[in-house]
Amino acid sequence: MDGATPAVGRARRGSAGRDGTRAGPPNLLRQPHGERTPEPVAGVTVPPPVPPAGVGAGDETSERAIRRGSAVAGWAARSVAGGVAAAGTVAIALSSCALARPAQTTVGAPPPDLGGESVTYRSASGAMVHAWFTPGRPGAGAVLVLHGVGANRLKMAPRARFLHRAGYTVLVPDFQAHGETRGTHVTFGALESRDAAASLAYLRARVPGERVGVIGISMGGAAALVGAEPLRADALVLESVYPTIHDALRDRLRVWLGPLKSLASVGSDMLLRSVSGRIGVRPEELRPIDRIGSVVAPLLVAAGTADRYTTLEESRALFARACAPREFWAVPGAAHEDLHAYAGREYEARVGGFLAARLRAHGDTSELAGSSSEPPSTTGRRCG
Repeated sequence: MDGATPAVGRARRGSAGRDGTRAGPPNLLRQPHGERTPEPVAGVTVPPPVPPAGVGAGDETSERAIRRGSAVAGWAARSVAGGVAAAGTVAIALSSCALARPAQTTVGAPPPDLGGESVTYRSASGAMVHAWFTPGRPGAGAVLVLHGVGANRLKMAPRARFLHRAGYTVLVPDFQAHGETRGTHVTFGALESRDAAASLAYLRARVPGERVGVIGISMGGAAALVGAEPLRADALVLESVYPTIHDALRDRLRVWLGPLKSLASVGSDMLLRSVSGRIGVRPEELRPIDRIGSVVAPLLVAAGTADRYTTLEESRALFARACAPREFWAVPGAAHEDLHAYAGREYEARVGGFLAARLRAHGDTSELAGSSSEPPSTTGRRCG
């Protein structure tokens, strides 16, 4: 929630930023927190290490990286199907470790062309959130941009530039266990929802009186929905958001198992139990489809027509649970990828137009007359 106005966090103007890349993929067999690697099981071939990959749609990682992250889980299902129960158990444990492993890296100061600053503020997740804050034109509105699994604010820089050029004040945080924000596990929207709420509260405190929109990509969109209540923004854009965490895991296994895709449900059930136990979050807490009907802001749902990791049918099912005013944008040919990078001008026209209509009075691009930070009314909403 963004109820009480928080104390504004510390701000620091940074030195030259870094590119945020890592030296190489982590060794999956190295256990977190100094735990020892399990002893090999006799007669069991352990699959090769893979780098972590997200499970949420639109994860700002390449399709190849997502496939690598799903490979171990697919191998587990095939192993169990073949009667190699011990091998399947080992692989499932390794898969859950890979999926939930923190994606932390050095991000640094915002790019010079953004003209912003690095800021920090506390979250109810227990993390000190690291973010970029870029002031915009007074009265032009503000936008919070929430990244996907395995990404960070550096990956959101192109969107931040587009929004900054349009005059918006922009806040781009790293979720817990991502970028420079510390965390023990990625939780696919659960703890991240608290970071999202803290970020919205921080942004409202920095720009009182401005209308505020939210763009949530993949897990970022899930985080906007699955908290104590959906974010009380003035406009909400959801890109490639999974309906349920079970759907997200099953879809990936279907792709990877190929001819054995009928085993995806069994494999996803096993993996879901393992991941849930590792991160301490019940699957019932990760069901955006059960929460989207409580969104009170105007809503735009965007999805790629060729996305096999959150299918178009699943995105339409999520949209069907939302309340009016709402819009759906099926991006022709887009797979499980960055829709801004893929659609370019059309993305900026559609998303930019949607935000301007909701955050600026009468679509005004220079002044916002009679602005208010109060959330929109629920009167007269039509749902389903």
